[in-house]
Amino acid sequence: MTAAVYSLRRRLLGWLLLATAVLGIVALIDTYREAVRTSDAVSDRVLAGSAMAIAERVIVSEDGTLEVDIPYVALEMLTSAAQDRVFYRVDGPPGQFITGYQNLPTFADLGGQSSFYTNAIFRGEPIRVAVLQRSASTGIDSVPFSVTVAETTIARRQLARAILLRSAARLALMIGGAGAIVWIAVTYSLRPLYRLGEAIAERNPDDLHPIEQSVPTEVQGLVDTVNSFMSRLGSALDALRNFTGNASHQLRTPLAIIRTQLALSSRATTLEEAREAAQKGDRAVAHAEHVLGQLLLMAKIEAAGSDLSGPPGEIDLVQLAQDVTADNVPKATQAGIDLGFEGTGTAAILAEPLLMGELLGNLISNAVAYAGPGAEVTVRVLDIDGSVRLEVEDDGPGIAPEKMAAVRQRFSRGDTGEGAGLGLPIVEEIAHLFGGRLDLAAGAAGRGLKAMVTFPPTRNAG
Repeated sequence: MTAAVYSLRRRLLGWLLLATAVLGIVALIDTYREAVRTSDAVSDRVLAGSAMAIAERVIVSEDGTLEVDIPYVALEMLTSAAQDRVFYRVDGPPGQFITGYQNLPTFADLGGQSSFYTNAIFRGEPIRVAVLQRSASTGIDSVPFSVTVAETTIARRQLARAILLRSAARLALMIGGAGAIVWIAVTYSLRPLYRLGEAIAERNPDDLHPIEQSVPTEVQGLVDTVNSFMSRLGSALDALRNFTGNASHQLRTPLAIIRTQLALSSRATTLEEAREAAQKGDRAVAHAEHVLGQLLLMAKIEAAGSDLSGPPGEIDLVQLAQDVTADNVPKATQAGIDLGFEGTGTAAILAEPLLMGELLGNLISNAVAYAGPGAEVTVRVLDIDGSVRLEVEDDGPGIAPEKMAAVRQRFSRGDTGEGAGLGLPIVEEIAHLFGGRLDLAAGAAGRGLKAMVTFPPTRNAG
């Protein structure tokens, strides 16, 4: 199933446009409210100026009544291209109408204020009303009066709408510019990824060296992961090459022997000659099977080393050694070897039980193969200064000191020339996998061979 492919640039641009659209809508709502307040503030000043111009023309007549000569310049102040209609009225003391539109709403009680602004409805249209209270002096006392001026709100709405449209146009331009900048910036920022892809595409399939390409910090983790994967893949391929190379080399001889013995058995003139050829062929098959098993085990150890993602669990080496020793007693008895175990209590190490069983099994198999009939092989588990030591000691012919290093190499056999030459290398590989160390020395009284594997103490030891 093919994974879905998407454009990073389009996704980033989409999120940007969505976020800016939401923020833009909120900003436009706030801008519209501010535009309404601004248009009201500007128009209210004009209304107040008209009301003051009318109030200045209010006088007290000789009979004590109020008179007013409306200055048309006061009303011309309110004319606009929107053709708003203007209304006014002048009221004397409470209940006395002087002039103007008598049915125009007015507000006699201003709560102690000298001026007042509000919205109202007049003749089915929304209007903005300004009320101004003043007093006309008679020389002896003063007569209170109020001037009410109102206008329709067409110009105000047009002003607020114009402010909103200009803000929306600027915001749309800003969003478009930001989108273009993000598109260019993302394209430029993705160039290291393109170069990384080209560098990987141009590589030879056998080139698994780490990628050394300059990339952004956010992508460095991906590059490190790819490098780690290629390192593990390289190790796996190396192990496969080693396995196939070693297998072809080590199996060539036993296979040649088998073919030779088959040819001899086909030309045998007696049953004894045919039986002898068959027996030699069978031993060659057994040897080939043993070599193949050791090679597979070596490949398994190498794979375990690359796949070991966390610390191994804790096992009791004493119990494991007892079990493996007991399993090998029948084989040792058949070879005329006295195999035994020494050790009590427990000894905890951090390791994988199956691989540790293979380690001990190879040590015992080596001792049984090279010690010779009548020899003694002893398995021990000791506590040495907090560390755990596994020993397999025999009293056989041993190994000459000058050959101690050679027998630790792959496919290096002892003096008998038997085996696959992988026993001790396998032991060393497994020991190293779990922090252990393999040492070889002569046995007690200088006889035989003592193989010692020392493991570090666990965290909770002691």
